[in-house]
This record gives sequence, C-alpha cells and structure tokens, in this order.
Amino acid sequence: MELLAEPLDWFFAEHYRHRQLCQMIDEISAATVFDGERIGRVVAFLAHDLALHVIDEEEDFFPLLRRRCRPEDEVEGVLGMLSAEHRADVAKASQVSDLLKTCLLKETAPGLDPARRKILSEFASQERRHLGLENAVILPIARLRLDADDLATLGRRLAARRGRVLHEPSA
Repeated sequence: MELLAEPLDWFFAEHYRHRQLCQMIDEISAATVFDGERIGRVVAFLAHDLALHVIDEEEDFFPLLRRRCRPEDEVEGVLGMLSAEHRADVAKASQVSDLLKTCLLKETAPGLDPARRKILSEFASQERRHLGLENAVILPIARLRLDADDLATLGRRLAARRGRVLHEPSA
C-alpha cells in the first residue's frame, strides 16, 4: 500500500498484477483438472481488484490526465478508446466470472470445454493489450504532465478508495 504515495508506480505495479491474473486465466483455461482454489482467486480478483482499477482510472486518473495534457499530446483519442475498453472489460469480466462460478459449482475444469477456453483466452489477450497500451503510452505521458500536487492528490484518492489514509511527508 505504500506504493500509493507514488501513484504512477502503483499503477505500473497494479498492471503487473493484472498481467499475472491473465497468466493464471490462461493456465486455468488450458487445464483439464479442476482447480477450485485458483478459479476462486480469479473470480475474487475480477469482482474486487478489476472493478476498483477501472474506477481508479475512470474517476481519477483519466480525468486528471485530460486536464493536464496538452493538445499536442493527442491523448484524448487513446483515453477515449481505453474508456470504451473499460466498459467492455467490465461486461466481459462478468461473463468470465459467471463462467468460472459455474465451473466452481460443478467442480469442472474450464479447459474441458472449447467454448469456455475461447472466452477465457480472448479476455486475457484483450486485457494484456489494454495494459500494454496504458504502460507504453499513458503512464509515460502522465510522468511528463502530472506535477507533485497532482500525484499527491491522486495517491490520496486511490488510498481513500481502499480505506487507507496517506499522510503528508514531514517537512
């Protein structure tokens, strides 16, 4: 949680966690043996972590970037595309979660069904592409455009959303 004081580093680390989730989804989708513990971890991540991440970006990070970026940065198109993907990701995550909950109830490995494998694989691939774009384009621009006050405010908002309080550094 101390990374929240450095919100851009925190987003980068969070994106790494999301890539780890994608790897786990790929492994689950290929498995022909039921692994309830791992399936449950993915369901929990989608319900909590992914939902919070989308809110973090849509309510705080992206609006802040829109205010600070210059026209020549040409980020509006990218942010618009990422926001549209967030909406689609939430719907797709719900589908993936429902699919995995069914597997949990029936104690069935998702990899036994080609249709399930396809849904899981497509979701993981889309998430990786989305995270790559954010890491390659959005985070570097944010490092250029956001000042110390912006970052402190962003960090406090991210922390508050998680029930934490970031204290101002001592002078």
